[in-house]
Amino acid sequence: MELRHLEYFVAVAEEQHFTRAAERMRVAQSGLSASVRSLERELGASLFVRSTRRVELTEAGRALLAEARRTLASADAARQAVAAVKGLLRGSLAVGAEQCLGVVDVAKLLADFRNRHPDVEIVLRQGATADLCAELRAGRLDLALVAVDGKPPEQLDLIPLAAEPMMLVCHPGHRLAEAASVDWDDLAGEAFVDFHRGFGAREVTEQECIARQITRRVGVEVNDVHSLLDFVGQGLGVAVVPRPIAHKRPTQVRAVPLAGLSAYTWRVCVALAAGRATSPPAAALLRQAQLITD
Repeated sequence: MELRHLEYFVAVAEEQHFTRAAERMRVAQSGLSASVRSLERELGASLFVRSTRRVELTEAGRALLAEARRTLASADAARQAVAAVKGLLRGSLAVGAEQCLGVVDVAKLLADFRNRHPDVEIVLRQGATADLCAELRAGRLDLALVAVDGKPPEQLDLIPLAAEPMMLVCHPGHRLAEAASVDWDDLAGEAFVDFHRGFGAREVTEQECIARQITRRVGVEVNDVHSLLDFVGQGLGVAVVPRPIAHKRPTQVRAVPLAGLSAYTWRVCVALAAGRATSPPAAALLRQAQLITD
């Protein structure tokens, strides 16, 4: 089984189209199709259901996809390890990050890394922590900067970077805007603005509600920090967010500490796939991230 065949197979699986996969891999479609057929003959199974408009994975194809990604990642790590011994750092680095982590300036982190290691190609994917963890497990990311409620997600290892308290944000005219602190009992009956499920801050809040047996109503769901603050600033609800987010717009919203929640924190971690060797570029970025936050 050749790595090239696996690369073409993964490209077709992700593009769901032979022509687009060939364009992505910069090869003739006939050559790519022949490689996939060769792989199917070797495995004794059809990997795709083909149609005129798209292709879909068969059950055998779905089983192969995760292993193919892991095999290609391991091969890339092997090449990078040899380059590192020769004093070079090259290859690719796929990084995931939740937006507005606060404790890590992701743009500066990656810019500094590129300046130090110009031969490494960097790919960044932003998303909810739950989605990034799924990408890690599938082998599509080398590491991810995530926010969790303290429990390591399944099949992943976590390296803590920092922890921040959660705070209430509300409209400046809200009845709690001038309070020294608030507890959850003060929020009974309030409408909430929150991130979609899967974002770290939302998961922390949900876990606290479950622990306190509190039912809350989320009237507005968003997928970015600025929209959340915009809606809170217009009085459409309150939100519970990490301190770095709470202080982003001091004139638009009021940030109020939450009382009696010493364990109620938002934890930012580096997530890695458990049992998978860390590539040299990923290890270098991890060391850099830990130095920045120390």
